[in-house]
Formats: sequence, C-alpha cells, structure tokens
Amino acid sequence: MQDLNITLIQSSLHWENIDANLNMFDDKIASVPNNSTDIIVLPEMFNTGFTMNAYSFFEEMNGKTFHWMQAVAKEKNCVFTGSIIIKEYDHYFNRLIWMRPDGSFEIYNKRHLFRMANEDATYTIGEERLIVELNGWKICPLICYDLRFPVWCRNRKDYDVLIFVANWPERRIFAWKQLLIARAIENQSYVIGVNRVGEDGKGIIHSGDSVALDFMGASLSKIIPHKEMIETVTLSYRNLEDYRALFPVALDADEFTIKQ
Repeated sequence: MQDLNITLIQSSLHWENIDANLNMFDDKIASVPNNSTDIIVLPEMFNTGFTMNAYSFFEEMNGKTFHWMQAVAKEKNCVFTGSIIIKEYDHYFNRLIWMRPDGSFEIYNKRHLFRMANEDATYTIGEERLIVELNGWKICPLICYDLRFPVWCRNRKDYDVLIFVANWPERRIFAWKQLLIARAIENQSYVIGVNRVGEDGKGIIHSGDSVALDFMGASLSKIIPHKEMIETVTLSYRNLEDYRALFPVALDADEFTIKQ
C-alpha cells in the first residue's frame, strides 16, 4: 500500500471573523503545491476560533465555508478537513467536515463537548464516530476534548490513523502532548494533532504543539510551539503493518460497547 502524506497547518486564528480566516488560509494553503499531499488538516473551528457565539457565526452545510472547502480540495487534489460551526434542524454542531477533491464529503459531530467553556450548553453532542478510507488507509478524525476519552478513541481494528483538530490552550498543553502519545501507543496507530497558536478573543493563549506521531508514540514532525508553520509528513503503511504483526496487542484487547 502506498504511503500517506498529511499536511498540518498550525496557525493563529482571527477571532469570530470568517472572511479574515478564509483569506488567511487561502494564503497559507497556496504555499502547498498541488498534488503534493493526500490530506490538509486545519485546527478546530478554523474559521471563527473556539467561540460559544454559535447564533452569530453558524453556517449551514451549503454555506460559504463549505463551498470554500470544496474549492480548496479540488484545487489541491486532496482531502481537506477541519471543524466549523454548523446549524442543522435548530441544533448547533461543532462539525468536522471531511471534504474530498470530487466535492463529496463526510461529517463528524464532536462527541465530547467541553463543559468548562459551556460548549455542552451551546452545541449538540455527536452520536457516531467517523471512519473514512483513503488510498486503502482507514482514518478516524476526532475533535479536541475527544482526546481525553480513550474508550471513544479506542481502535477496534478499524483505523490506521487518528486525527485530532483542536483549540487546546497552552495552560493544559502538557496533557495534550502526553495524551496524544498515549493514544498512539495504546491503539498502535499513527496520530496527528493539529492545534492553533496565538491568543483568542477571551485572552486564552495557545501554543500549538501540533505533532505527527508514529504507532510507538515517536514524533515524525518538527513543528515549533507558538509559531505558525506548515509541515507535510509521510506515513508508512508497511512500517505500521510490520509493527502490528511483531507486537499484536490488539489480539488481547477487551471487548466493550458504548451506550448512547
């Protein structure tokens, strides 16, 4: 199976300013050569910042950001993903959109809503994980606070890569770094974490610390904290397959079910 190239974009965000963010990301994405990557990943709520002002900044699934994502995916000939605020049936969702270059897409609504910021009082909880396939790879994209919940993240022999998009603050960055490593080791999976940098509209500082990890928790990336950076990493399916065969801990994993 061919290697997988994933582009991480660690960026500051313009607080509650959709047009400014889309214009900014246009400039950043322009530096990524066409046909050079399989997936481009942006942070959580990349077009607004992590705001609870959903009523003012929601979009619908045929909105400006959705169509912008379609155009970018088509131009770069790759999958394009990140989360935005979506309103549907009078509910607001922190929704990740997995946009393919042909304009087709999948969605994942954030399961674990960050109650310490009243996210659970603003948005509707997601009910299902998303597993997508790309070039034979199986990928599970999740959002920020989901990282703290290993049962929801558990590899049920159904993915090869975990992707987390985030607005994770610097004051809790130790947990971000350790939990990403833990998820990689326990699930024998590549893990990608894309976090924002800079200060948001509430004065909260974000250091980024975006990273790509292999299935043993070792870093594959060179992104620097507190700095806007773009990096493309290459994941080897052969190395993953060989390691899983050599050390098949999944054969001893506990069975479980998740109640809704």
